[in-house]
Amino acid sequence: MLVRRLIALYVGLWLYGTSMAVMIRAGLGLDPWDVFHQGVALHVPLTFGTVTALTGLAVLLLWIPLRQRPGLGTVSNVIVIGVAVDVGLAVLPDLHGLVWRFAAMIGAVVLNAIATVLYIGAGMGPGPRDGLMTGLVKRTGRSVRLVRTVIEIAVLTTGWLLGGSVGVGTLVYAFGIGPLIQLFIPLASRYLPGFDDNARSARKVGPDSSITERGGSAAELAGAPSGVVESNATSKVPSNHSGHAVVMPTASPE
Repeated sequence: MLVRRLIALYVGLWLYGTSMAVMIRAGLGLDPWDVFHQGVALHVPLTFGTVTALTGLAVLLLWIPLRQRPGLGTVSNVIVIGVAVDVGLAVLPDLHGLVWRFAAMIGAVVLNAIATVLYIGAGMGPGPRDGLMTGLVKRTGRSVRLVRTVIEIAVLTTGWLLGGSVGVGTLVYAFGIGPLIQLFIPLASRYLPGFDDNARSARKVGPDSSITERGGSAAELAGAPSGVVESNATSKVPSNHSGHAVVMPTASPE
């Protein structure tokens, strides 16, 4: 089982970084955190992947006062996604023609959802950005939706002001990623333990109720990689075979 979880972790992280590169090549808008990464990258002599990794490291430092504990998946998230997105950008050509760009955008969102499910299923620690969110939820007692929305509006606005790409892809990602994750979870939950672990840990998050009760998602419980769950509106669905209900995101913002 450990080997299976490690494979899921690293394949999921690599696919996640690749999906980011495809989304960039599509040029139709990015998810909020990647809008921020792109905006910063336009003003510094660093690659997009390096900016992504350094942002993850900076966010990870904010875990210290929140008393969050990183896992193998947390550290791997910072490194692997940054490398994968740079490799993807190096090998993927620029796309021309609206049809090809739109198809690439849709493919990137689907690939991102598959990568997210693998990462969550591995159950080896939250990503830096989602760990920040869950830490703030525990410390402030505010809802997941409120904390996530404030964080992601802040990074989206900052990234846009710096020149990051906001467009139809931002909306497609926001509205599409939750239902796609919901679709793929049953296919992976029978093989990977992360979903059951996350359902159990939900009871421990928040001063008086779990993340699921406060409007969170399976991906939020796991701390999916950057930008996985970007929701302000949600709908309840069953998450796995254990009978726990999970709220999956259906609208913006990551």
